[in-house]
Amino acid sequence: MATRPRMIRSHRDAMALVRTPTRAVWLGILLVFAFAAPLWMSNGLLFLLLAGLAYIVGAIGLNLVSGYAGQLSLGHAFFLAVGAYTAAVISGPSTQTTFGLGINEILVWLPAAGITAGLAGFLVGPIATRLRGLYLAIVTLGLVLVGDHVLRTWTGLTGGVGFGRQAPDPTLLGLDLSTTGPILGVDVARSALLYWFSLVVVILLTILALNLVRSRTGRAFQAVRDRDVAAEIMGIDLTRTKLIAFTVSSAYAGIAGAMLTMRLETIEATQFNLLLSFLFIAMILIGGIASIPGSIAGALVIAILPDIAGPLGSVLTPVFETLTFWRADAGFPLDEFQLEQLLYGALLIAFVLLEPRGLIGLWVRVRNYWKAFPFSY
Repeated sequence: MATRPRMIRSHRDAMALVRTPTRAVWLGILLVFAFAAPLWMSNGLLFLLLAGLAYIVGAIGLNLVSGYAGQLSLGHAFFLAVGAYTAAVISGPSTQTTFGLGINEILVWLPAAGITAGLAGFLVGPIATRLRGLYLAIVTLGLVLVGDHVLRTWTGLTGGVGFGRQAPDPTLLGLDLSTTGPILGVDVARSALLYWFSLVVVILLTILALNLVRSRTGRAFQAVRDRDVAAEIMGIDLTRTKLIAFTVSSAYAGIAGAMLTMRLETIEATQFNLLLSFLFIAMILIGGIASIPGSIAGALVIAILPDIAGPLGSVLTPVFETLTFWRADAGFPLDEFQLEQLLYGALLIAFVLLEPRGLIGLWVRVRNYWKAFPFSY
């Protein structure tokens, strides 16, 4: 008997990362476009995308613990800070104000950042797994506040508020990624080298996350999220499952923190604050809860918002100036940072009210509409 050509008929088909040839073709086109980006993009846009690639890793990590495992965490910035300063200590030299090991090899300090942050998540996990909901959010929020105090006072690690410490100078197998130089006879900019390396890291970690959520552990995450009492009756160890989720999520955050430092000259202790945690919450809400592609989309949207804020400000300024209720002493026109916050809030409200599933949910709506066209009703 004939069957639908795209019907999933086996467990192997259901678990496949790319289920159809069409998806494989579009994925190939997307990867070619991504790797070719440095050939036509400006350095300024590449540095924005570098932040976007780091955001992708962090957003995937947060989605694993909050989206798939259902454990609301507001402490993501703490684990990003652990990863960032682990990378800075291993790669940076010892000075009169800060200590370091001086190992510039990125294949050493980048995994070390993930391992250290993962260990921090493993230590916090037993406390966090005893709580859920709002109580868990408050505990993880306390991590950010404690971490902010430690970073401000531990000058040997951070260099002190207002001074900071030097960001890592990455070296990959002897190739200095912090300078511009020829590769195979072609002059390559520093931003392009960092972009290509970061893109490879993102691809590998995305594949790892996709395989994790399709595994037995990933299904346990979702069972705990949907109904933890029923999951425990079915034989799922709640403490172990939540601990794995926190550890993996923290490791991803640590790698993201280390990747963020690669595009900076100095690391400031005040960068890893509560606002950064809310920024990652915005990424997974805008992109889509419990969706790895949604994490990617949401992170890229947040990354390019600073580039949109400037032109948007020039458009909004005459609009607000014409409003009769806008007072002259209200601090307008807004600067780019204030416009970014305005955009974050507007996007969050819009998606929560109109499309709670985020950009991925919006894409599913559009795709299903055109698949059923002209019977889309």
